Amino acid sequence: MRWLADVHVRLRPGIADPEGQTIAGGLRALGFATVDEVRAGKLLRIAFDAADRDEAEAAVAEMCGRLLANPVMETADWELRVEAAREGGEAVR
Repeated sequence: MRWLADVHVRLRPGIADPEGQTIAGGLRALGFATVDEVRAGKLLRIAFDAADRDEAEAAVAEMCGRLLANPVMETADWELRVEAAREGGEAVR
């Protein structure tokens, strides 16, 4: 079964976020004066095969723990879904 995972990696609270600070400053300079804070992160979309939801969840958790997120500085959470197929076997992403 084909799975899609949207993995969100963010800095932990209390970790300095210079990218977020730069974005916040830029937004304020553009006239968005009420912007108080921006925290930057990354979104990773991963397509992979797994037999069932439990196996897919375990695979994503291991990917995050081994490569995608530094557990000292970052948190990772994800949304997992089965990839839908169109007629003719072409996948919908």
